[in-house]
Amino acid sequence: MEALTVDIKSVIELTDEQFFQLCQANKDLRFERTATGELIIMSPAGGETGNRNGRLTQQLFNWSDTDNTGIAFDSSTGFKLPSGADRSPDASWVKLERWNALTPEQQTRFVPLCPDFVVEILSPSDSLKATQEKMKEYRDNGASLGWLINRKARQVEIYRIGQEVEVLDNPTSLSGEDVLPGFVLNLVAIW
Repeated sequence: MEALTVDIKSVIELTDEQFFQLCQANKDLRFERTATGELIIMSPAGGETGNRNGRLTQQLFNWSDTDNTGIAFDSSTGFKLPSGADRSPDASWVKLERWNALTPEQQTRFVPLCPDFVVEILSPSDSLKATQEKMKEYRDNGASLGWLINRKARQVEIYRIGQEVEVLDNPTSLSGEDVLPGFVLNLVAIW
């Protein structure tokens, strides 16, 4: 089942506070919101996808804990992008100085910035085209590095600011490049 997109803007335009409260009141649902105000209701991940997302997040958190140059986040974290969209990547990371520049209230709500690094794992319920558009949205909003992991095709699309998308076939690992120096994602646990 793909995510359900609801056009509520023709009826009501949710403020950021109302959207936050909607998410808080419906913790069993996962919402995103496009820059044009469409509400996206995401279906829960299946067991296999949830396990792979956990393994990805585990590797990112382990590296982040030893590197100490930024903060890692899991898929439950909402980000308010500069475009106005509210997104929740499967895993993400923000440079420490950008995180520390936020107020304590901003740190407890949907984070009002685009992560420096984002990852989406394409699940069976995701549309490839919609997820590719989301990755472009992250890049256009300031994400320096993004990975779209397509387990079924065993491909990774790499998104970088100012560059064409690079597609890797069946890689065994991915480098965090200069955005996440020293981070190497072992894809054997993800495939």
